Amino acid sequence: MYNMKKERSYWEGTHAANRRIMYLAAGHEQEDIVKKPHIGIANTFFEGSPGTGHLRSLAESVKKGIWMNGGMPMEFGVPATCGNIATGSDGLRYELVLRDIVAMSIEAVVRVHKLDGLVILASCDNVIAGAYLAALRVHIPCIVVTGGIMGAGSYCGQALVQADVDVAAIRGDSELLDIVQEHVCPSFGACPSMGTACTMQILGEALNLVLPGTSTIPAADNLKLRSCVRAGRFIVEQVRRGICPEDLMSREVLFNTVMLDLAIAGSTNAVLHLLAYSQELGLGLTLDDFDRIARRIKCLVGVVPSGRHTVIDLDRAGGVPAVMKRLETELYTGETTLLGNTWGEYLTGVQVPDDSIIHPLQAPFSDIAGIRILRGNLAEEGAVCRPTGVPGSMRAFSGRARVFDQEELAAEAVMRDEIQAGDVIVLRYEGPKGSPGMNELMKVTDRLIAKGMEQTVALITDGRFSGFNHGTIIGHVAPEAMAGGLIAFVEDGDIITYSIPEGILQLEVTEDVIAERKQRWKKPEPKIKSGVLALYGATCRPASEGAAMQNW
Repeated sequence: MYNMKKERSYWEGTHAANRRIMYLAAGHEQEDIVKKPHIGIANTFFEGSPGTGHLRSLAESVKKGIWMNGGMPMEFGVPATCGNIATGSDGLRYELVLRDIVAMSIEAVVRVHKLDGLVILASCDNVIAGAYLAALRVHIPCIVVTGGIMGAGSYCGQALVQADVDVAAIRGDSELLDIVQEHVCPSFGACPSMGTACTMQILGEALNLVLPGTSTIPAADNLKLRSCVRAGRFIVEQVRRGICPEDLMSREVLFNTVMLDLAIAGSTNAVLHLLAYSQELGLGLTLDDFDRIARRIKCLVGVVPSGRHTVIDLDRAGGVPAVMKRLETELYTGETTLLGNTWGEYLTGVQVPDDSIIHPLQAPFSDIAGIRILRGNLAEEGAVCRPTGVPGSMRAFSGRARVFDQEELAAEAVMRDEIQAGDVIVLRYEGPKGSPGMNELMKVTDRLIAKGMEQTVALITDGRFSGFNHGTIIGHVAPEAMAGGLIAFVEDGDIITYSIPEGILQLEVTEDVIAERKQRWKKPEPKIKSGVLALYGATCRPASEGAAMQNW
């Protein structure tokens, strides 16, 4: 519980004159400095992305709400990137690392400036994931305002999605590429498929970090501006009440969030982030919890790439509150919401207007969960997949291993037609320590889709995938190759068997052969030996614990 009155001493009296001088010089008034709660606005604005290019206007609306309710807003910048810019390059190694950089940057500003409250504006992928991590770390009242959802791309009545760009480019279809480039991203906001950005925006409501009903508002809708004013007013009230994010967090809240993630078939990256939040607060969420909950919660929402709808459609069908209403009988409804009532009380007034978009619990969109955890000798600590993106014929499979230690080599092999039906591509040394940074392996997945091989070839890796990706892909294999996991000892021609319904991932090689290979193995030198990637590789936790740069 935060005590604003206690913290006021930092700004009052003769000993604080030097601090007041700095704020006076920055244009603030003496009375505001001393008497009003100081509300930081951590803005991940960046002109290089449609997901963040509009956040300055949202920040102004947040400030308006803060002033209205007697607070003093102070905006500061936070590093942000656009994952799509890095697609197909080594830059993707930085994306998960950026989650921790964002959290650390916000933590440092809050600590130095003794802020009373905080609003974080964030929208995309690992940036918003880092915003949530920061909110749980700073120990002051804090909420996150999402950037909202991009309009759905279309051309002459034909729906367009981000993945169409890569497929058109790989196939050399210049006419389609021109059309997609011009029309696929028609507004600011997060791409409207169930990628990591939209997944994490949505999960923020269940985590009690985002005001209920606001995460999926389209960025172009003026309701987004009005919700920002409301958020500004709300954070001042939270400061006066002294309620911090950790006060509203529990294992049961995390379980509710996992249920929501499964119901929307969220990005597999969400598994990493939820594990990291649990580690931050010592709440003990594990992959076993995902596995246990997945046995009873199936996918209720068919958003691209699992289905044909967009997150805009989900918003029009009631958004997150409507999905939570569908899950009501399974949720821990006694948990407190960000608004102060219980989830049971909040959901009493929620209606679900469209069964075709948000399916009932008893008649799900898919007969399988949105996330599945696999285990076996090849993944003793677990592996993750999104079954709703896997062709039905490939949910259980046994095939020949084709082993690659770099993504580029695997992608080139696909393009040279060296990968055949029945193969299992094993792409290793792309995990948190091996990459370092746990690369998103979009080159290979996009090429498999472009070649029409997603129904005959599987891909298994200790790296991770974009939320846009679909096909027969299994990631987050732990222990990773760099840590001496069994994936490091797979050889070409080995038989690998998996069953998504049964949660099995197995290397069909005898223990004697594996032991002999381990004797010959020599741990590779780190790929990166300086800079933030090297620091991350040296300090990060395994994927099964969230892969954050912490010595938890």
